[in-house]
Amino acid sequence: MDIRPILSTLMRHKTAASLIVIEIALTCAIICNALFMISDRLTQIREVSGLAEDQLVRVQILSIGSDKDQAARTRTDLAALRGIPGVKDATVLNQVPFVNSSWNSGVRLKQEQQQSTLSATTYMAEDQFVETLGLKLVAGRDFNPEEYRDAASLLDGLSGDDGVPVAIITRALADKLYPGEDPIGKSFYSWSDKPTRVVGVVEHLVRPSQQGGPGAREYTMVFPLRAHYNLGGNYVIRTDPDRRSEVLAAAKKVLQANGADRIILEDNSKTFEQLRREFYQAPRAMAWLLGIVCVFLLLITALGIIGLASFWVQQRTKQIGVRRALGATRGQILRYFQTENFLLASIGIALGMLLAFAINQLLMGKYEMARLPLFYLPAGAVLLWLLGQLAVWAPARRAASIPPAVATRSV
Repeated sequence: MDIRPILSTLMRHKTAASLIVIEIALTCAIICNALFMISDRLTQIREVSGLAEDQLVRVQILSIGSDKDQAARTRTDLAALRGIPGVKDATVLNQVPFVNSSWNSGVRLKQEQQQSTLSATTYMAEDQFVETLGLKLVAGRDFNPEEYRDAASLLDGLSGDDGVPVAIITRALADKLYPGEDPIGKSFYSWSDKPTRVVGVVEHLVRPSQQGGPGAREYTMVFPLRAHYNLGGNYVIRTDPDRRSEVLAAAKKVLQANGADRIILEDNSKTFEQLRREFYQAPRAMAWLLGIVCVFLLLITALGIIGLASFWVQQRTKQIGVRRALGATRGQILRYFQTENFLLASIGIALGMLLAFAINQLLMGKYEMARLPLFYLPAGAVLLWLLGQLAVWAPARRAASIPPAVATRSV
């Protein structure tokens, strides 16, 4: 089809054509960024934690006394928790996933390195850490009994001569620190100037908080440090999925019976599935909100295209009648309006892509959002092209159905 008559007609209706182009450009820019943000939120919600989430419960306690032997009482707590009917394993942690705080440390590959290579989170591992959380070792081994140290003693006397001799790290951290190499036996520096040797690699173990991007969310180290309940106060218990409520209630009673100078934090004591659901409540709500905005924006754009096309059909009744009288078929009239809409949409989409990048740069600077991947631009373009063709279909069919005689009498 010759597009010169279409361009000539559009030049005579610059204002209306410009308005629809601007509307499509704004829609394209917003839709591309919104789809990217929705995808980012959904990726967060679906992330693999590496934990046996459907079998874990957390009980958090807060000490209000001046117990000087917290380590000994922690051992008593763990023995009592492991003796509860239905409990498979139990451990104590300095932090747990799906909360908004975490222990993070810089990681260096060389002793003399001034700038950290990256920041990683640190879990202090008590006996049965791997078994309790349900972690999957993909390389190396678990800690040996002689490798465990007392966390309180280490933290109190940490200096250049002290350190953590061995660690288990995640596969994501191993790939970042030692790309293409076997990480077992490799060393890094974190808490001191003494090297920490990698003895094991787990497939997944997320940071507690949302710190870092998708890859950095699994920059995780596990140190063989026996923590006491006052370092985070997190007891984690593994049981059968259908016994979690029963075991959680029993664990609270056991811990209360082992010390009246401690408080069970009821709001933080729940199953890991509850922790995860509440932790991702904000990203889930944001994804729904952005989805609703996209739907309404596309609806408004479609109504704008329908309104403009209907107006032009009414204004061009005589022109359509003349073309029909000269032999133009209904299909040719239909294609005319579809081509016209396609040209307007293409101009709007081209401007919208530039605007999408500008908005993304603003979001990157203000809110530390990731760079917009290029494939969202053609996805947004195809969506708007299809929307435009569907929106113009009804007015174009109405124009194509005007009989030549009726159109001529309407002069």
